[in-house]
Amino acid sequence: MSEGRPHIVVAAGVIRRGDEYFVTRRQAGVHLEGFWEFPGGKCDEGEALEACLVREIREELDAAVRVGAELLAVTHEYPERIVELRFFECALEGEPQPMLGQEMRWVRREDLASLPFPPADAELLELLRVQSPEPRA
Repeated sequence: MSEGRPHIVVAAGVIRRGDEYFVTRRQAGVHLEGFWEFPGGKCDEGEALEACLVREIREELDAAVRVGAELLAVTHEYPERIVELRFFECALEGEPQPMLGQEMRWVRREDLASLPFPPADAELLELLRVQSPEPRA
């Protein structure tokens, strides 16, 4: 199935504030540059998904994060790699800072579809589109 392509496990945080979601833009020179994404990153060998997400958010956004329930797991085959994406509900603790110089913004749920996201995010975007946002405490 993988035909020698690397299999990468990525943990990503779905961070919501009211009816807005926090997204960042992939930088030039990386796989899928220019696409918007939910923040997170590649898990190290043997690293727990939640620990990976805490580490990545700290590195990318200089913020702590509370990791909640897993929302979705999807596997997407790109020509050069296979990506297993694990999306978790998360809550930021503190104001995020763009530690890598990346663009970041809060986007209303209905506006997510207007941004270019990687193909692997399609199922999550559909899930968020049809979910009715319940108030969070």
